[in-house]
Order: sequence, then structure tokens, then C-alpha cells
Amino acid sequence: MESLTDLLSELGLTRQSPVTVLTGAGVSAESGVPTFRGEEGLWKNFRAEELATPEAFERDPATVWEWYDYRRQMMASKEPNPAHHAITRLDEAFPNFLLITQNIDGLHARAGTRRITELHGNIFRVRCTRDGEVSENLDVPLTEIPPGCECGSLLRPDVVWFGEGLPREEFERAFNAAEACKLMLVVGTSAVVHPAASIPVVAKQAGALVVEVNPDPTPLTDLVDLHLRGKAGEILPRVVDILLDFTDM
Repeated sequence: MESLTDLLSELGLTRQSPVTVLTGAGVSAESGVPTFRGEEGLWKNFRAEELATPEAFERDPATVWEWYDYRRQMMASKEPNPAHHAITRLDEAFPNFLLITQNIDGLHARAGTRRITELHGNIFRVRCTRDGEVSENLDVPLTEIPPGCECGSLLRPDVVWFGEGLPREEFERAFNAAEACKLMLVVGTSAVVHPAASIPVVAKQAGALVVEVNPDPTPLTDLVDLHLRGKAGEILPRVVDILLDFTDM
């Protein structure tokens, strides 16, 4: 990856430089997490778009929670892959680091990454439908469907459903990191889901070096400084090796 080394030389990257990583479903897919889209996303003749909505939850919270219980069990059985662990190495090495993820499976945290903003929430957290209080729930399978809050209200998954906006605090944190970073890695995202897809654009416009790692070209590919084509689990550890070696100089 001589071209990456050349770009880093021009950038003057150091361990104090702000570094941001944006990850999408492609990283989780390499751990075997299904996307729940398309034909493989059918569950009891329902599609994700029919269940992951406030209206579906209001109409039939038990069925929605049955689906999420199934997904939680599926995700809990998966393990972080080399891409997750490579990102953890960046978190440990760069004091000004932030991971922005569109994934809800919690695999980044399980790999050891601590500075994370989860744009779409986390499937292992629940939120009270009355006061909005969020708490962790690691019961797999769930002991109660639908789960209830101590206050007597229903709990919902703490995830962003179709028709809902991103959590304001999380998006602002991501946006600010994109504006401030010197290097952004965009890994395993199709770059078609907005507003998350705008984050690398913000970084690029602010002068950051933007590197994309993806098996296929995306709408971002012509914009970024370097596109590395391939699986995240194979390419990202090598990228991190280069970043750490370069900043050790």
C-alpha cells in the first residue's frame, strides 16, 4: 500500500492527529450477521420495513419484539472479526479517536473499542416508552415478550426505526468529529443510507484524508482520496499496521 504511505507523508499524520472511522453493515456481515434485507430478510413472511417502525410497534409490540428477540439471539452468537479488532487498535493508539458506526450489534464494543457513537442505536439496549430512559438488556433470549419497564410501561428496542430521525446528540458528535478529523476511514458501508452517508463528505470538505475500504465501489468512491477494494477483515488490519508504523516514526 505504497499509495497510502505517500498520502500519510503528505498529511503529516501523528498520534495526536484526530482520527475517525465510519463503519457499516459490511463489517458486521464478515462476522456472519445477516443484513435482514432482501429475500434473506424474510421472517415469518414479514420484511424489516414492516416491523422496524413505530407504527408496527404500536399495533403489535409482541410480534415486533419476537423479531428483535430472534435478531438478538442471532447477533449474540457472532464474534468480532479482524476488522473490529483492528479498529480497537486505533482506539487504543490515537488519543483523538472516534468510531462512528451504523451497526446495532454491539460487536465493536465487544472487540474492545470504547469511543463509539452508535448512529442507529444498539439492539442490546431498551428504552422506556414513557420517559425515554435507556438501559442495557443482555437477556438472550428475552425473559418476557414484550418486555415491560418497572414503571409499568412497555420497553422498546433502543434502535432507530424507519421514519425516525437519528439521535441528535449522537449525530452531532459524529458530525463534529468528521469536521475535525485529519484522517477518516470509511469501512464496509454502502454509502446510500442518509444522513450517515454525508459524514465522509463533511470530512472531505473539511480537508481530511478519506480512505474507503469496501469490496465494491460506492457513491463515495470517486470522492475519496484512496479506495481499497476488498474485505474489511483482510485489508483493515494491514491499514492499521501502516498507520501505527508511520506514526511511530
